[in-house]
Amino acid sequence: MFDVETITADHKDVIHDVVFDYYGRRMATCSSDQTVMIWDEDAQGKWSVTSSWKAHSGSIWRVSWAHPEFGQVVATCSFDRTASVWEEVIGEKVSTTNTPTRRWVRRTTLVDSRTSVTDVEFAPKYLGLLLATASADGIIRIYEAPDIMNLSQWPVQHEIANKLPLSCLSWNTSTYMVTQLLAAGSDDSATPTGKVFLFAYSDNARKCVKIDTVNDITDPVTDVAFAPNAGRTFHMLAVASKDLYIVNLRGVTDSTGTTKLDIQTVKFSDHNCPVWRVCWNMLATMLISTGDDGCVRLWRMNYNKQWRCAAVLKAEGGGPTYEPAPHTPTLAATASATAKYYKKGTIGNQVPWH
Repeated sequence: MFDVETITADHKDVIHDVVFDYYGRRMATCSSDQTVMIWDEDAQGKWSVTSSWKAHSGSIWRVSWAHPEFGQVVATCSFDRTASVWEEVIGEKVSTTNTPTRRWVRRTTLVDSRTSVTDVEFAPKYLGLLLATASADGIIRIYEAPDIMNLSQWPVQHEIANKLPLSCLSWNTSTYMVTQLLAAGSDDSATPTGKVFLFAYSDNARKCVKIDTVNDITDPVTDVAFAPNAGRTFHMLAVASKDLYIVNLRGVTDSTGTTKLDIQTVKFSDHNCPVWRVCWNMLATMLISTGDDGCVRLWRMNYNKQWRCAAVLKAEGGGPTYEPAPHTPTLAATASATAKYYKKGTIGNQVPWH
């Protein structure tokens, strides 16, 4: 069962991104009103704004939390062609009864892009403090903080040029098959080609290169999200486009011993409209998608390993509605249908009484 709680935000314009931190106890929102808000959950489960500031001079598209091992750090990207890194600083107590004051300080501004920076995301912790940005000029830039105690220095480690403008990106959190696997999507509508691109670090070239394209998705892409790897031998990528897609990526070895990606794409048209955002839970057992229909759909895998919509949460009017579950045969019915009986012996009248 799912409970829906409405949170009234003080943003003055469209909210473009809502992201929870690693523990799910803090939340960051960004908006076209050029502000970022940090929300904290109290002991009663209520959310309240603890920090709010003007972060850019244009619409803020995305916000990303760094791993808590590196402190309370967020990154933002904006239409003003920049990305910024912010760190929370705790001040001194005003009195013995007051809590320490908290404020967010801009540590650096990344100004390499000549167009709108459409997405920003911190890399998985095992890669260190890396930050990737995607721009409308079709370039992915990967920055690294060489000193986690000094977040003012973020030199560019890799620049990956792409022919199409980019709208979103996602880091893969697993080390299986390839390292530093990165997916990016394009919202270009003029070119009828694949709109999802896969990048990885090449030891031979000593840089990140494009390794494949998902050619089945030719509509503009608004969001991509790799699923956390919970022991699988393949990767799952959710894609928000005209429809919802789940892409399975498996490594196959050809006759020459070269490992390539086997890409399988499954499409879901339940939204009947463009899909805007996709998100996985921590174990990748549930996928959440939102679309122009004003609904949040929750997807789960059934016993046949097929993804099905399990619940629909509407923005207004009532709680969630649950999709009817397909008929699943009971254990007794399955056993009776598949059981076989064999004659093992005969009980005669000569059995003595005890």
